[in-house]
Amino acid sequence: MSIIGFHHQDHALSKKSIELEDLYGAHNYKPLPVVLSKGEGVFVWNPEGEKFYEFLSAYSAVNHGHCHPRLVEVVRDQVGKLTLTSRAFYNDQLGQCEELLFKTFGYQKALMMNSGAEGVETAVKLARRWGYNVKGIPENQAIIAVCGNNFHGRTTGIISFSTDKSSRDGFGPHASGYFMVPYNDTESLERAFQNQNISGFLVEPIQGEAGIIVPDEGYLKRVRELCTQYNVLFIADEIQTGLARTGTMLAVDDEGVRPDIVILGKALSGGMMPISAVLCDDDIMLEIHPGEHGSTFGGNPLAARVAMEAIQIIIDENLAENSAQLGETFRERMLQINSPILSVVRGRGLFNAIKINNSITSLTAYDICYKMMRQGLLAKQTHGNVIRFAPPLVITKDQLHECCDIIEHMLKTLL
Repeated sequence: MSIIGFHHQDHALSKKSIELEDLYGAHNYKPLPVVLSKGEGVFVWNPEGEKFYEFLSAYSAVNHGHCHPRLVEVVRDQVGKLTLTSRAFYNDQLGQCEELLFKTFGYQKALMMNSGAEGVETAVKLARRWGYNVKGIPENQAIIAVCGNNFHGRTTGIISFSTDKSSRDGFGPHASGYFMVPYNDTESLERAFQNQNISGFLVEPIQGEAGIIVPDEGYLKRVRELCTQYNVLFIADEIQTGLARTGTMLAVDDEGVRPDIVILGKALSGGMMPISAVLCDDDIMLEIHPGEHGSTFGGNPLAARVAMEAIQIIIDENLAENSAQLGETFRERMLQINSPILSVVRGRGLFNAIKINNSITSLTAYDICYKMMRQGLLAKQTHGNVIRFAPPLVITKDQLHECCDIIEHMLKTLL
């Protein structure tokens, strides 16, 4: 194995990959200038053989670590048997996967899709249909309450209730039927719920893209109480926070609440392919009938088999417990760093962020991520001055401390 970080003078293979993407690909991302060609556990390598710690986990899709051997074996086996049937026919894996989802999370029904955004769109449709058929909202009057600074995806429907200008501006006309409330503000939420046409409240238990914003203790419990009181469906977007990322199987488990609808994605795939699922009970799910919603690839046998193995690995390897314990260690280490550049440390489990004090340095979070990349640690900025740290949940204590050393050294030597 090569040592951590950039060491070769010549990066011809990497440069070629970057040039090809720039020339032939859409410019809808601004990646760090590092090319990845191999991954194993918490590590990734570039084509030149240089090794890096990976501290983004593909936005939590790779909670299990890169190329987990159990997932690789399942994919190899299932690819040689059957990958896709469409839902025009039954397959021998989907029902087993739905049963495991029930046994793991306690919801009577699961609807499997592909991307997280598809999961969100599915949840919105379920909440609207339930609102009309069960709550009695007049046709086409159903409203979904959402939070400011949310991130649920970038489909044309979802950006209609986004406050992110880069996602929203220039892509209208935007869909109606949404009402914005501040995040972590149950008084505003209760005022909104005076409108009897609100059928659902869609919320991230911890806001990820906004910069790992953790709500006040008791927020989710109060959300549950208000949704019950005003007959509104509590919809938890657990696409990034779910599946052990925050130290519990679901982030809502930290407060012991049960949403009416849960959206899973990302880590449900173990990083192998797009897989998402929407969970709820019969009284909500069965309001949608054959032909009214679906996906050619949703619930395909390969996805179902991968999702089952991904869930079982989390359970077998105690990844939630590891996330909880090492998350505490990470935040303790960050809080001990004596640097005026570091202004805020926040997070839960291995879902954390630091905020850069822009009154002290002109460097952006992207600049600092670039410098950390040169030292062998890959992380991602958001909102200009926030850096997210979300390593694979298989990381060990020794590996975490080594990464904290890199971060600490970088922050202390910037001035």
